[in-house]
Amino acid sequence: MFEPVIAPSGTLLGLLQRGRGDGTLHALAAPRAEALEALNHCVLRDPRQDWQVENRSLYYARLYLDLAGPLGEIEAHLFSADDLVDEEDHRTGLALSVLGHLASYGRDDALMLLRRYAASGANWAWALDELALRDDDEGLRSLAAAVLARFPATAEGEARLAAAVRDAYEPRPWCLWEETPQYGERLRAARQQGSFDRWQRQMSPSGPRPGWGVQAVFDWAADGLRRGTPLHVPAARCLAAVAQPEDRSAILAAAAGADGEAARATALHHLVLAEPDNPAVLDLIEAAADEPAVAAYERMCGPEAVERARRWVHRPDALGEAAAAILAARGGTEDAVLVLGALRSTVRGAGPDTRRLFALVDGAGRLAIGCAAPVLRHIYRETASSHLRGRAARALASTDPTFAAGFAVECLWDCEETTREVAARHAETADARVAPRLRRLATDPAEEEDVQSAVRSRITPESAV
Repeated sequence: MFEPVIAPSGTLLGLLQRGRGDGTLHALAAPRAEALEALNHCVLRDPRQDWQVENRSLYYARLYLDLAGPLGEIEAHLFSADDLVDEEDHRTGLALSVLGHLASYGRDDALMLLRRYAASGANWAWALDELALRDDDEGLRSLAAAVLARFPATAEGEARLAAAVRDAYEPRPWCLWEETPQYGERLRAARQQGSFDRWQRQMSPSGPRPGWGVQAVFDWAADGLRRGTPLHVPAARCLAAVAQPEDRSAILAAAAGADGEAARATALHHLVLAEPDNPAVLDLIEAAADEPAVAAYERMCGPEAVERARRWVHRPDALGEAAAAILAARGGTEDAVLVLGALRSTVRGAGPDTRRLFALVDGAGRLAIGCAAPVLRHIYRETASSHLRGRAARALASTDPTFAAGFAVECLWDCEETTREVAARHAETADARVAPRLRRLATDPAEEEDVQSAVRSRITPESAV
């Protein structure tokens, strides 16, 4: 998957790509054709940095509703020739999710598109999951023939069918089809085979076994590293189960590098939990200062780790970054200057999109660092990550006295439900846009319960009607 190209934050396209509330407000004020062009661009070219933590589908679906947007561009995208050669979920996933929300809002054209794509599209399983939540029984039953025709009556086809039934995110369509005389016997067999496959995997583990000792755990971790699958974290948990007091010297030696990289990473991850207050463990981490050592240090939460972070925070390496994150999460008010310095230097050096900012932004809010507000406002405006922007909004609520009358208002239209929840608790109702928006959120069946609870805390039941 290619990295999305994000337009400048001051443009309509840039605002919509970021999922900012101002994107919706500007789109509704712009010429309709221009707004629809930008909206279609976002839906057909997923702008998210990480689709697993960033939301856009409900945000875009609501804007389609407000603009009475046609779905011709989405239809052309779903059924283009690319669908025959590109089966990756990211090409069509956002568009299908938008159609799912539109169907829940009563857009029959969206429902029909989902049915057509579930019957013939490459990413049919995603479309079927959307329909499982929104379509009626009759509509789902009408798709049985088309979906099951994808699985020929061969050994390979039956195995693929069993996997599809077993791994279905929403089982409702498969259960409906299993009730039919035409497909019931085949689907019951597929479901039973899927259950047997899962049981067989559970009964044939390839990992640790009773009777293993410390060296066996180290060997298992080393084998995983050779295969390109780092296992030092689960191996550390195994080490905690099998290690005896007489093994401590061997574990310390491994942590110093005596038995190879995998054993060192395993031993360090074990020691930071087994001996969190041992300065010798921190000395080993400082001596190594590589990725496994830094990852082990990030698991520490005691006073010794915090004290060492105050010494390491100025280091220009990954250990210095981890130290800044620990101070942001666990430091006291006396560490505010160090956290603020790390926040500023990270924005200057790595920009407003780096994941290193997540902990620092949270720390600025936790420590209520008022001087951080200008940097947080910059991150809020410029980051392409809606997840990070939401963290910045929460931090601004604790640090910026202008937040309630400023960014909190636009956050009521944000793509992230957690950001809308913050806005619902803080947005200044003197702004004429706030009360109508709160009422709409309170009555929107697609809105998250946490957001509606925050809304109800701000408005009376009579005004929500």
